[in-house]
Amino acid sequence: MTTAGSLTLSLSSNDSKERYFDRVDESDPEYLRSRNMSPDLRQDFNMMEQKKRVTQILQSPVFKDELEGLIQDQMTKGNNPTGLLALRQIADLVMASTLGGVGPLTSPISDIESPSFAKGEKQSRCKLASLYRLVDLFSWARFTSSYITVRVNKEQDHVLISPRGLSFSEVTGANLVKVNIIGEVVDQGSTDLGIDHFGFAPHAAIYSMRPDVRCIIHIHTPATAAVSSMKCGVLPISQEALLLGDVSCFGYHGSLDNKEEKVEFQKALGPSAKVMILRNHGLLALGETVEEAFHYVYHSQQACEIQVNALSCSGSMDNLVLLDRQKFKPLTQGVAAAGLVMDNEVKWKVGEAEFESLMRMLDNLGYRTGYSYRNPIVREKPRSKNDVEIPATVSAVPPEDSELGLRSPFKFMVQKQQRERTRWLNSPNSYLKVNVPEQSPSGDVSPRTKTMWMKSSQPGNSIGTPIKIEDPNQFVPLNTDPTEVQDKRNRIKEQHRGDQMTSGPKSQLLAGIVVDTIPGPVSIFTVCRKLVW
Repeated sequence: MTTAGSLTLSLSSNDSKERYFDRVDESDPEYLRSRNMSPDLRQDFNMMEQKKRVTQILQSPVFKDELEGLIQDQMTKGNNPTGLLALRQIADLVMASTLGGVGPLTSPISDIESPSFAKGEKQSRCKLASLYRLVDLFSWARFTSSYITVRVNKEQDHVLISPRGLSFSEVTGANLVKVNIIGEVVDQGSTDLGIDHFGFAPHAAIYSMRPDVRCIIHIHTPATAAVSSMKCGVLPISQEALLLGDVSCFGYHGSLDNKEEKVEFQKALGPSAKVMILRNHGLLALGETVEEAFHYVYHSQQACEIQVNALSCSGSMDNLVLLDRQKFKPLTQGVAAAGLVMDNEVKWKVGEAEFESLMRMLDNLGYRTGYSYRNPIVREKPRSKNDVEIPATVSAVPPEDSELGLRSPFKFMVQKQQRERTRWLNSPNSYLKVNVPEQSPSGDVSPRTKTMWMKSSQPGNSIGTPIKIEDPNQFVPLNTDPTEVQDKRNRIKEQHRGDQMTSGPKSQLLAGIVVDTIPGPVSIFTVCRKLVW
């Protein structure tokens, strides 16, 4: 009984509570939409709402002020370094949300706010900063006078270079320094740091003698430094080495202060070399574009790594198979000169396709390169027909095969419009379409032409010329009063309507002849003549 009594009590208490279904209005459109929604879609909507609320909280000025106050209190007290670190991480997260998705440890490349740059300079700054980030990601960056430069103005010889003291991962489009050919600062950028004049010296020497070069990359990784110390230089033992073409060499030791040494450096480079080995130092890669310079530095690094590994395994050059440069030169240099060819048409210049793929990688990592892509990565799919987009009047038309569809007014109207579009008139004469030059009011011949139909003089051509009727007033003479044309058309319609059409103008040749009224054969002949006329 006690159990029953408790059971009865519990049931009565549940009935007294307000249930969920009592608070739900089943006629509410929002409730119906959420009920018919798939579970995956409902979960996505819930996640989006949660992210939206978190973003609003992180970007709230009140939250930022309170967070700054807590950080200042922790720094003043200095008792809990763990809490201070946690607050710093939250502050970095807030800054990341305000920057639009860039992580706290990744500064955006395209941070240029000044609109005072010349045409194309902003894009050049973003490309050069992206190139610095790529060199850093490939672990080619060094702090010992290793720089990348881009010439932005051939007339004034202005060059962009990173300031001394910044790592490659810190270079952005705004903090690049613009200098002239002798190293004088033209635009300081967003920092107060200067440039490395010793590191800029070989760049200035190349730009002054090679007007075709726009970008120079100077690296000295372990592999390139090792090959630069070998007397043999870059050996033709790989495809990457063959792609470099003619490689020049020079005994560079970190400075070009001497004028004679600078002239020797320029002579050693030559007018066409794109790669230069600096003895016991590293390597220089040149290019007419940023993409081409990266193409050559990438394959130079690969060729040097292959050579170092091959020599370490073989022990000496005698055990290596050397390729004939002259034999493979048409293949390798032809591809390097023409770029990527598709269907006998140049689509990409040297290194552009690969560089664009690397820019997509940086953008996907959150670097915000600001790079303008030539072609989208995903091909646009053709739109499929959607039954919802088709109007009800069109979808309600019966199929053409059915008897109802053949007799429908809609089908009849479409057929009539089609006949009107393709109406032709057969002329009894043969005409030729001729383009005749127009004459100006002064009598001179104008370069403009007008189309005229000239009568054909070919004998035996009696078939005629079919002329397409594209305009109801196609054969109306020019400068005709539209009212007169309309009146004439109305009179013709009235004649048709009143059945007043005749066979044409009546002949007046027999108007003065007296008709014999005497019955007989003569009168029959006369009547026959009148009928013929």
